[in-house]
Order: sequence, then C-alpha cells, then structure tokens
Amino acid sequence: MTGRQGPAGEPARLILWTLAAGQFLMALDSSVMNVSIAAVADDVGTTVTGIQGAITAYTLVMAMFMVPGGKVGALIGRRRAFTIGCCIYGCGSLTTSLAPNLPVLLLGWSFLEGIGAALILPAIVALVAGNFPAERRPAAYGLVAAAGAVAIALGPLIGGLATTYLSWRWVFAGEVLVVLVILLLARRISDAVGAERPRIDLVGAALCALGLGVFVYGVLRSGEWGWFRPKPDAPAWLGISPVVWLMLAGVLLIRLFLAWEARLVERHRDDPLIDPALLRNRQFTGGLTMFFFQYLVLMGVFFVVPLYLSIALGLSALETGARLLPLSLTLLAAATLIPRFLPDVSPRRVVRLGILALLAGAVVLMAALDADAGAEIVTIPFLLIGLGTGALASQLGSVTVSAVPDEKSAEVGGIQNAVTNLGSSIGTALAGSILIAALASSFLAGIEQNPAIPAEVENRAAVEIQDGVTFLSDAQLKSALDEAGVDDEVAQAALDANADARLDGLRAALAILGFACALAMFFTSRIPTSQPRST
Repeated sequence: MTGRQGPAGEPARLILWTLAAGQFLMALDSSVMNVSIAAVADDVGTTVTGIQGAITAYTLVMAMFMVPGGKVGALIGRRRAFTIGCCIYGCGSLTTSLAPNLPVLLLGWSFLEGIGAALILPAIVALVAGNFPAERRPAAYGLVAAAGAVAIALGPLIGGLATTYLSWRWVFAGEVLVVLVILLLARRISDAVGAERPRIDLVGAALCALGLGVFVYGVLRSGEWGWFRPKPDAPAWLGISPVVWLMLAGVLLIRLFLAWEARLVERHRDDPLIDPALLRNRQFTGGLTMFFFQYLVLMGVFFVVPLYLSIALGLSALETGARLLPLSLTLLAAATLIPRFLPDVSPRRVVRLGILALLAGAVVLMAALDADAGAEIVTIPFLLIGLGTGALASQLGSVTVSAVPDEKSAEVGGIQNAVTNLGSSIGTALAGSILIAALASSFLAGIEQNPAIPAEVENRAAVEIQDGVTFLSDAQLKSALDEAGVDDEVAQAALDANADARLDGLRAALAILGFACALAMFFTSRIPTSQPRST
C-alpha cells in the first residue's frame, strides 16, 4: 500500500475537523428527531406513523445508495463527491425546515438528505485515507467515528432543546449553516484523482440497491409485521410474516449482485462496483464484522435506554439527553487518546477489550435495573459502553482501509457504511422486538398469577396483547384503566404487573445485546495484531 505524507500541523487539524463535522452531521439526523416525532407530525399535518415512515425512508435511501455512492467518488473524485453530497444534503435540510406537509418532508428529509449522505459518508473514509499517512489514520478515523457516535448521543438533547424552546425546524435550518461552513473549509482537503475514470456498473448498482433496500425494509418492518409469525392485522405470505420473505429476497439479490460482479472481473469488462476479491480479504471482512456488531449493540442500547429513562422513569427529553452524556465523554476520550498515547498497541487487543467493555456495560445495566432504581443507574454502564465504542472506533476504520490499496478506499467507505447501516437497523429492530415480546409475556403472566385481577380482566388483557402491546408508562396505563372503569385494587395490580413487565422487557433486550457482544468476540481473530505503517 502506498503511503502518503499528508498535511501537517494546523491544516491537518482543520481537514480532520471538517471531515468529523460531516460525520457528525450525518449521524445527528438519525437521532435528533426521535424525541420530536409527535411535534413534527402535528406541524406538517400528518400522523406519528407518517413521520416514522419518513425516518424509515431515509434509512432505506442511505442503505440502497451507499455502495454506489462510494463508486461515484472514484468516478468524479472524492472531494468533489463530498462537496456535491454536502450541497444535496444542505438542499434537503433547507427543504425539510420549510416543509408544509408530509410529501415535501419526504422529499427533503428522506430522499435528498439520504442521497447526500450516500455520497458524503463513503467520501469521508476515502478522504481520511488520502490525506493522512497510515500511522496517523487510527487517530483520524477514531475522531471521525467518535464525532458520529457523539452526534447519536447528543441528538435527543439537541432535538429536545429545539422542540421545547424553539421549533424542530431550527434543527434543519442549523444543518444548512453547518453545511455552508463545511463547504467553505473543504477547499483545503486534497484529493488525488487517478488518470483512469471508471464507469459506473449500472446493473450492479441496481442489484446492490435493490438487495440492500429490500433486506433493510424487511428488518425495519419487523416491529409492525413480526419476524416470523405475522402479527394480528399484518399481511402474511404463505402463513409467514413478509419480513422473512423480504430478507430472503434481499439476500438472494445480494448474491446475484456478487455473481454479476465476479462475471465482470472474469471478462475484464467495465469496472465492477465492488471487487469480489475484497470480500475474500480476511482483515477487511473482520473489520466489517466488527463494525456490524458495534453499531448493532450501540443502536440497540440507544433504543432501549431512552425508553427506560423517558417512559419508565418519566424523564423529559432534555433530562434523557443529559443522561446520555457520560457515554459521549468516554467515547470521545477513548477514540482520540488511545491512538495518541498507545500508537503501537495491537488493534486486536484494543478491539477485544472494547467488546468486553460493551458486554460489561450491558450486563451491569441489566443487573442494576430495579423497580426502585433511579436515572443514576445508567451512568456507570454508559461510561463502559462509551469506552468500548470509543476503543472500537479508534481502530476499525484504519483496519478496513489498510487492508486494501488506497485507490479502493472509496469502495471501502461505501461497503463499510452499508454494513454499519445494516447493523444499526438490525440492532434497533432486534432490541425492540425482544423488548416487546418479553414485556407482553411477563405482563400476561403477572396478571394471571395475581388473585386480585378477575378472570374476565385476564381474558381481555390476553386479547389486547394478541392485538399488539406497547411500552406504556404508568400514567398512560392508569389513564386507560380509568377510562375502562376498573376499580382501584385491580388498577393497582395491573400497574404493578406493567412495571415488572417493563423491567423484564428491558432486561431481555439488554441480554440479547450482551449475547451479540459475546458472539462478536469469536470474529476478533481476523483483526490484525500490529498497526499499519506507511511504506
């Protein structure tokens, strides 16, 4: 692999902070509006389901076009792809901030911002590789990855502040200003464009987009349709949830895509979207696997813990966001300080310790959950989870890029971000489905075993659970019980059963995330034991 001297001093820091700002902006959009869904729905005249559909569409657009977006960088230049992506993203943010209705919101938020992100994120990976020599890349990738993870943690706090004191529209208006600053600073970023300009493999791009899009769409609909057994009123294909068929179709399309790419390589025709040889690279696939598990666990935690804080404990959006700050602090510290003070440390050792920290955080939080516990119980687990995530962030970007020649870095960026997007989608969906399934089972068992609850109430509860159960606060359940005319003794028994069921659901979700950490440990042997060096 050819090394580069890269910029030094102030220019290097400016370039790095510019790319980190781009990563921060992309990640912020995935979390900032989760606390403001109801406000956005009311403002644009739609329902909560409509806004959730917009979020789903944004995720789908990114998943579909991430790999082709990486190839565009090789075609027109990484910096140009980065700046064009920023322009598209800025237009999307402006459109969203002014959206009068759901269709305009979908155009700006879901489509334009999704396309912009698909160009920006792969270009960031390639531009770090092109502007920093191999020995400085762990620190560079660590800071960039930390910026994204910190944005995920700060998103609810920023969204809560804007929605409470201003308007959710100011978040997107602020994104436009950030984009303008990034575009101004991006002129300092260098980009070596090859003499040969590859052509885009349109057939491969279509197969890849369809495969990833269909698979991710299936995962995203699992909460509404069910993973295997169809939920009541959900569609069923041959008696099985469409989620199974969509995921199978996605896998088959991806397999067809890889076969098509191999055929192009064998015939020396056109330029493949992905060189299949990349997927036979042990170090590269090891890095991708760790990225997958990192984002599966991280986004699963970010789904579960805010639910506990906001619904079980009744914290506001601002208070919930503030409780996420310890994770951001240790994440940023680990991602930046490990490469600085331990430049020669074994990447495999750091990755293993990072996974152990994630596992420890999940286990400690699971053990600490209790009916009488307060919000402070998340502090230590979040410090551990942030430390583990930061440790992984400090190594994985460099591991994947150093596994292939620098000219393949844009392709690496596309694949890497597609894998992280997949991990995020599965992590959120898996944690959510396990939580709801365990909650429903525990709640039903709790009321059946309570003699204070009459048989007719038990039967009605069983029917309601079959129709779909949600994660309810005590206030929401009490209001529903009051409307149903339930007496105080029965209502209190139901509230107690609901509180116990919530904790059981949270513990089950954290347990599956802990299991994912343990499973990830089996793949760490693919991570190298020595740091990459310029040659």
